[in-house]
Amino acid sequence: MKISSNFDGGKIEVIDATNPKNIQVSIPNDTNSEYFQWFYFRLTGATGEAVKIRITNAGKASYPEGYEDYHAVASYDRENWFRVPSQYDGKELTIEHTPVYNSVYYAYFAPYTYDQHLDLVHQAQLSPECELVSIGQTVEGKDIDMLIIGEADEAKKSIWVIARQHPGESMAEWFMQGFIDRLLDQDDAVSRMLLSKAVFYVVPNMNIDGSIAGNLRVNTKGINYNREWAEPSIENSPEVFHVRNLMDEYGCDLNLDIHGDEGLPYNFISGIEGIPSFNERLKNLTKKFIDSWIATCPDFQDTHTYPKNEPGKGNLAICSKHIGERYKCLSLTLEMPFKDNNDLPDPEFGWSPERSILLGESILQPIYQVVNHLR
Repeated sequence: MKISSNFDGGKIEVIDATNPKNIQVSIPNDTNSEYFQWFYFRLTGATGEAVKIRITNAGKASYPEGYEDYHAVASYDRENWFRVPSQYDGKELTIEHTPVYNSVYYAYFAPYTYDQHLDLVHQAQLSPECELVSIGQTVEGKDIDMLIIGEADEAKKSIWVIARQHPGESMAEWFMQGFIDRLLDQDDAVSRMLLSKAVFYVVPNMNIDGSIAGNLRVNTKGINYNREWAEPSIENSPEVFHVRNLMDEYGCDLNLDIHGDEGLPYNFISGIEGIPSFNERLKNLTKKFIDSWIATCPDFQDTHTYPKNEPGKGNLAICSKHIGERYKCLSLTLEMPFKDNNDLPDPEFGWSPERSILLGESILQPIYQVVNHLR
C-alpha cells in the first residue's frame, strides 16, 4: 500500500500508511505561506480494503469550517469524481472508502490540471471569435494565458472574467470551461447577441504556479493575489500586474472574479457596496444582475452570502472592489461551494465539475440582462 502526491496539483504528507484502517496523513503548508487546506493524493494497493484515512491536522487548517458537513472526492480515472464518506471531529478529517480498483485518487475538490488548462485555451482559439494571447509570464516563467473573445470595436463594452486567483479553488476553472464553451457557441442566440455588444477578456487561471504546486491561496512566492490589486508588481504578482494594466488600456465595464468558498454550501455573489463610488447606478446594476440569475438558474441564490461592507469600508486591495472603484463599473465576485449546494443537494457528487460547468454557462443570461446598461 502506497500514498503519493508527486504530480500536478498533488499535496499530502504521509505520516503512517502501513495499516489500511489507520492511515495517517497531514496537509503541508502552501509554498512560502502559512495557509493550508487543499489535498490531492493517490492511494495504490488497497483494492477491497475498507481504508480509513485520517488527515491529522485538519483542525488547524486555514478554514477548518470547510471540513464540517464535508465529504472528500475520489476518482479512479481522474475524469469522474464522486463523494466518499468523511467525518470531521474538530481535529481530524477521516475519509472512509473501500477502493474497487488498485489505484484511486482523493482530493479536496475535483482538480483542474495545467494540461486541462492548456487544452481549454487552445481549443478555444480554434473559434473564429477567439484569440489566445500571452500577456506575460508567471513568477516561474509560464505563459499567462488570456482569451480575447469578440471583435474589438470602440462602441462595444469591455467585459473581464477572471478565475482562480486562489489556485485551490479549482471549481472556478471548471466554471470557466462552461462559460467559454457557451460564449463561443455560434448557435447560441444569447452568445451571439453578447458578442455583438461586447468584447470579453478572459483569464481562465490567474495563478498557474500555485495550481501546479497544490496551493490553496497563494502563488509559489506566498502571495495572495486577491490582496494585490492596489499595488501589484511583476516580481510578486505578475498576473495581477499585467491584467490591471490591460484593463487600463482596454477599459472595464464589467468585471467578474470567479472563486470558491470553503464554508458556505451555496453559490452567491459578493458585491461592492463598500467602495466609495458605490451609487444608485451600481446598486441597480447589481440587483438586476443578481435577480436575473436567480430567475434563470435554481443553483444560484442571494440569501446565504457574506455580510455586505458598510459604505466606504470596502478593502480596495481586493480585486472586485478595487476594479469597481478604479473604473466606476459593476464588479462582482462569484463564490461556489467546495461542499454542495444545500438548496439542491446531490449526495453522490455534491457540488461537482459538471455543475460548475453548467453554472458557467448560465452566467451569460445575467450578463445579457445588464450589458446595455453598463455605461
